[in-house]
Amino acid sequence: MDIFDTMFSTSSVLSGQLVPRIFDILPENGPLMVIMDKQGNSWFSDCEEFSKLNINVPFLKELCARVDDGVEPVITQVDDISITAAQLATELNNYGYVFIVLPRYNPESTLVNIDLIEALLNQTALITDLVETNYQLREIQMKPLCIYVNSEIPSN
Repeated sequence: MDIFDTMFSTSSVLSGQLVPRIFDILPENGPLMVIMDKQGNSWFSDCEEFSKLNINVPFLKELCARVDDGVEPVITQVDDISITAAQLATELNNYGYVFIVLPRYNPESTLVNIDLIEALLNQTALITDLVETNYQLREIQMKPLCIYVNSEIPSN
C-alpha cells in the first residue's frame, strides 16, 4: 500500500482541505452549500439552517444522478427553495457534488441571479483545482524524502 494513496485520497482532500476552504467563501446569511462525495457523505455549510428546510439526502442523491447523466448544472425548485447542483471535479479527480441552496427563492429570482450562481460554482471549481494542485506539488516534494527514509531502514 502506497502512503500517498491514503494521504492524497479524494475523500481526505475533500474533508480536510476542500470543504473548509469552499465554505469560507460563503458570506454570512448568504446561500447555503452542501458538498457530497461519491459515497454519499455530506458536509453542510450551516447544518442548523439546512435542517430547517426539510430537504433530505435521498433527494440530493437524485440530483446527483441527474448531474451524472450530463445535465449540469441541475436547477430545481422545492417549495420556495432553489437548489442548484453541479459536479465537484477537476481534470484528474471527481470529488463528488456541490449544491447551492437558496431559501426564499422562486424560479424567477433564481433565473435573474443565475450569473451569480454560476460565478459561485466557478469559484468552487477554482478552489478545488488549486487545492488539488497544491497536493500534487506536496506529493512531488515528499516522494523523494519517503524513498530516502525507506532506504535507511535496515532489513532483518
